[in-house]
Amino acid sequence: MQESIMELLWSTSHISGGNAAYVEELYDTYLHDPNAVPEEWRSYFDQLPRVNGVVTQDTPHSTIRQHFELLGKNRARPLAAPGSGGVDIEHETKQISVVQLSSSYRFRGHKKAKLDPLGLMERDEVPDLELGFHGLTPADLDTVFQTGNLFIGKDECTLKEIIDSLEQTYCGSVGPEIMHITDFAEKQWLQQRLESVRSKPVFSEQIKKEILERLTAAEGLERHLDSKYPGTKRFGLEGAESLIPILDGTIKRCGHFGAKEIVLGMAHRGRLNTLVNVLGKNPSELFEEFEGKRLLSDSSGDVKYHQGFSSNVMTPGGEVHLAMAFNPSHLEIASPVVEGSVRARQDRRDDSEGNTVVPIVVHGDAAFAGQGVVMETFQMSQTRAYGTGGTIHIVLNNQVGFTTSKREDSRSTEYCTDVAKMIECPIFHVNGDDPEAVAFVTQLAADYRNEFHKDVVIDLVCYRRRGHNETDEPSATQPLMYQVIRKHKSARTLYADQLVAEGVMSQAEADEMANEYRARLDRGEHVAHGLVSEPDSSMFVDWSPYIGHNWQTDGNTGYDMKELQEVANKVAHVPDGIQVQRQVNKIYEDRSKMAQGALSINWGMGETLAYATLLEQGFPIRITGQDVGRGTFSHRHAVVHNQKDAETYLPLENLYEGQPAFELYDSYLSEEAVLAFEYGYATTSPKGLVIWEAQFGDFANGAQVVIDQFITSGEQKWGRLCGLTMLLPHGYEGQGPEHSSARLERYLQLCAQHNIQVCIPTTPAQVFHMLRRQAIRPMRRPLVVMSPKWILRHKLATSTLEELSEGQFHNVIGDNLEDKAKVKRVVLCSGKVYYHLLEARMERGQEDVALVRLEQLYPFPDEELKNELATYPNLEEVFWCQEEPKNQGAWYSSQHHFRRIIEMVNPSLPLSFAGRPASAAPAAGYMSQHIEEQNRFIDEALNLDK
Repeated sequence: MQESIMELLWSTSHISGGNAAYVEELYDTYLHDPNAVPEEWRSYFDQLPRVNGVVTQDTPHSTIRQHFELLGKNRARPLAAPGSGGVDIEHETKQISVVQLSSSYRFRGHKKAKLDPLGLMERDEVPDLELGFHGLTPADLDTVFQTGNLFIGKDECTLKEIIDSLEQTYCGSVGPEIMHITDFAEKQWLQQRLESVRSKPVFSEQIKKEILERLTAAEGLERHLDSKYPGTKRFGLEGAESLIPILDGTIKRCGHFGAKEIVLGMAHRGRLNTLVNVLGKNPSELFEEFEGKRLLSDSSGDVKYHQGFSSNVMTPGGEVHLAMAFNPSHLEIASPVVEGSVRARQDRRDDSEGNTVVPIVVHGDAAFAGQGVVMETFQMSQTRAYGTGGTIHIVLNNQVGFTTSKREDSRSTEYCTDVAKMIECPIFHVNGDDPEAVAFVTQLAADYRNEFHKDVVIDLVCYRRRGHNETDEPSATQPLMYQVIRKHKSARTLYADQLVAEGVMSQAEADEMANEYRARLDRGEHVAHGLVSEPDSSMFVDWSPYIGHNWQTDGNTGYDMKELQEVANKVAHVPDGIQVQRQVNKIYEDRSKMAQGALSINWGMGETLAYATLLEQGFPIRITGQDVGRGTFSHRHAVVHNQKDAETYLPLENLYEGQPAFELYDSYLSEEAVLAFEYGYATTSPKGLVIWEAQFGDFANGAQVVIDQFITSGEQKWGRLCGLTMLLPHGYEGQGPEHSSARLERYLQLCAQHNIQVCIPTTPAQVFHMLRRQAIRPMRRPLVVMSPKWILRHKLATSTLEELSEGQFHNVIGDNLEDKAKVKRVVLCSGKVYYHLLEARMERGQEDVALVRLEQLYPFPDEELKNELATYPNLEEVFWCQEEPKNQGAWYSSQHHFRRIIEMVNPSLPLSFAGRPASAAPAAGYMSQHIEEQNRFIDEALNLDK
């Protein structure tokens, strides 16, 4: 009789890869149509364990593969075909059940893990971790089964041994979530690391003492501050002291792998403790801050738990520079800022893999689950523009957000870390009261990041001993939790008791460790490990050339004519073999003509030449945004796409051998995280030009927290210089209330103490000199540009090569009327409205109204405007004209500047407004209304009879 398929398969020495794939394909077919597979296979699949009586697609295909691999290895035992009644069929069926039980532990063992130090966490039943769910009984516990691909050191053992191993690995103080990862190599690596040591490696006595010392430091500082400054808000670490061993261990591990810099981001809780015990801030300096010492004498400063710091520490792999990012109270917004700072440091080190600079971000549980910028930051982690080779995320899981403690109120998922699954990063939940489990996942997380260069999450499940802050009374809103907390010993006390019980040290030694730490605090000594007293200064970013400059230090933004034309020819050249799309080809043909002086320079060419000349002079450039390659309004086309094979060519990347980096990336659809990233990049990379361009100017609304709390105030709060440039397309074109206004008024309202620049250039020469000035001028402050849409191709908005070569950026552009004595009215304006006024004046043939453009609205160009107004001897009145409604735009924020200058020129001159009436919406939604409004205020600005 011919052998069945099963007999042929089972008689082989082992199931080959081809056969395994064949079995899996058969199984998949069976799930969709049981009658479509051979009868013997159908009979076999019918015997598989079922969920609610049904074999479903939820049964992992890997289970089937694993089973047949086991059967192949077990060829010495005679096997019978499914349904034949052979004596081993029951055992082999149970073997599959054991494999499925093992898989359930890997998938869902974390749901049974002992994670909560307080024992209050409500855990759902996990039915698929029960024997009966898989058709097994207690009678099977002593039966020997193949271990398959379990990494437990044996090819076969009893079911009881298998379960004990899985319980220790997945259901102890560590609850790993790894099975959502689809990459087989990653998943197998993690399984091997977890299962080989049962998630609980054996540490030496020396390591255990070091862990206790770090816990002692964490607890000791909080107790010292509480006794010295009782009731003072500090967002202490009590209840989460294991954070200090995590950070200390992560830094050492990353240093061992060759890291030279680590950038740390975190919000409030534990920040002061980290500054002192990890980064090495002198405790005496912290005490002085508690007593009111100002860190920056010429600024507003910020509270203690927002401050950054940097230091160098020695690790097993050498010296590592640590930098803690400054952050505001908008908790998670520091995350993308850290990523930007890390990327800038990696670029400086030419580290495309992310080996030498590592980001570590500490989160709160409620913020991690609740704030959208976390998702945006995860989304950027594997992109070309924003990848940093993996971030180590540590969640301080207090199990309560401010006063929201019920899980169903704080999030819609079981864990606060579930958002991290979107990028398939491993998540290690760990009980904060088990310091050795904490030490294990610390090493595992650092090793994973080093191995796979991807993000990894440590969920440190802990609690807040003192509530949200030290002035809080937490029992008012969490009475049951704080009844338990009041009776609960600290992690340090519990671990000290454990080490004494193990004979690792005596109680006297443990007490002496605490006494010695307090004594060092009292003496004002550094208490961090491995602090380098004379750090390697080459690890620092050198900001000294950019400090102490004012707005008048402009630098020369002109460019030699001959060299300018040579550069213009380079950026207009596309190599042979690249098939250029028809409209793009026309743009490049025109640029070639502009290089020869045969055509006037348009906006796209003026901007491109700014970048090209800066690159020629050694300035690196980075530009990101959602459509920066082409430009939202198709003016830039810095990236040429070959129509034959979709390969790209960037002329600005190919100017000369060894040129500085020109990075241009179309970003993913984010504003908040991307702008925060570029801010972080710019605060770490002072040389060159860092630009973020909004697709439309009002898209920046989605990043307002970055603008308010970093870009416009970072220097005043923290002394952080930043040369970031924001290009925000702005202009009223009858396209409705969305995307008309970049909300100029918001930026002007934030202007003070010369914190930012706000410019509205109206010619290609102006954008050329403005961008070059931002890079060449040694002063580093953010530049906010209301960039154009409509005037990108306007026939009047052109410049000559001479204006680029010999000119400069003009804060004020006066009128070139032949006879200024005829002028009775000066209309001040900015941006696109100038061309409407100009065209209307030309049409009317007027000579009695002058148009004066303010190309920079802040810092306000007092002297230039005063000098221009003084050139009109018969001036009778001054108007301010704007496209925006009266309550928006520049009017309310700038009229005091206008009045002050007018007062200097002629106190009797009146100042009037011409523009749209005040409106709740930025612009009208109907073209007819838009035109009607525009005609009215243009006429109002030019008509002297009104």
